[in-house]
Amino acid sequence: MSVRFMDSVRNTLRVKRYSYQTEKSYCYWIKYYIRYHNMRHPNEMGPDHVMQFLTYLAVQRHVSASTQNQALNALNFLYVQIVGRPLGDVRKAARAKKPPRIPVVFERHEIKALFDVVHPDHKLPFQLMYGSGLRLMECLRLRIKDIDFYRKTIIVRSGKGGKDRITLLPEPLIPTIELKINQVSHYHRADLDAGFGEVWMPDALARKYPSEAVSLHWQYLFASHKRSIEPRSGKEMRHHIDDSTLQRAIKKAIQKACIYKKGSCHTLRHSFATHLLDDGYDIRTVQELLGHKDLKTTQIYTHVLNRGGHSVHSPLNKL
Repeated sequence: MSVRFMDSVRNTLRVKRYSYQTEKSYCYWIKYYIRYHNMRHPNEMGPDHVMQFLTYLAVQRHVSASTQNQALNALNFLYVQIVGRPLGDVRKAARAKKPPRIPVVFERHEIKALFDVVHPDHKLPFQLMYGSGLRLMECLRLRIKDIDFYRKTIIVRSGKGGKDRITLLPEPLIPTIELKINQVSHYHRADLDAGFGEVWMPDALARKYPSEAVSLHWQYLFASHKRSIEPRSGKEMRHHIDDSTLQRAIKKAIQKACIYKKGSCHTLRHSFATHLLDDGYDIRTVQELLGHKDLKTTQIYTHVLNRGGHSVHSPLNKL
């Protein structure tokens, strides 16, 4: 496999404005696919080879449906954007089954218990995930400029599917967020004094507007306590805190709060949606706040509330 070939894949992903996480996962699956077929060039392979690879993942590797779909998306990108030959129908490949699942939801008293025991450094992002319905990476990628204190809203930039949306800013969090911005401004002044201060900006905006790249309002709200090397540009910058930090923190907090559910950061978002519906808000409003493209995705929370046609009382209740 040519290094130059993978460089062309990465460059195309960046031109198409895919996220860095997507770039890493797509490159992983493309390299895996090529190694599986004994280092044959993708130009020499087609739909049959893709079906063989996807079947291997499902039957021998026992991957989940979402993992297999991610591999298929990567290979579809490879053939459409790089090879220039659409894959066509690959439905004959054995597909990993995706069982229907009802989302795990924390009750309100569990949310309170969680916030009472979580480390202070991690409390604000968890509160925003629950109070605003943010995904983990949407929360970490928040810039200072995306917080609107006057309208009490948060602008989520390039959420899932590359879409922007507006969600609510919980009023009780405003003083804490202002303190957080003050902390980030101290970091930023120290970086500027040390000859740094630039932050990564999408779509090559840093080249177009170099003064913006060193402005405070473009800094991440949840800036890391130390600078690191930005993998695309190779420059030393201050990025946001790592997502694994919060994933570990939520696990510890769940255990410490004696919550006997298999929760994660995403459970806070599930809880946000469920509790809004429980409070009587319209499902279309909740759909808009969550950024769901299809109403069916939002409707799964009605099953948690027993509003999906299953609000049946056991006959044992009347004995």
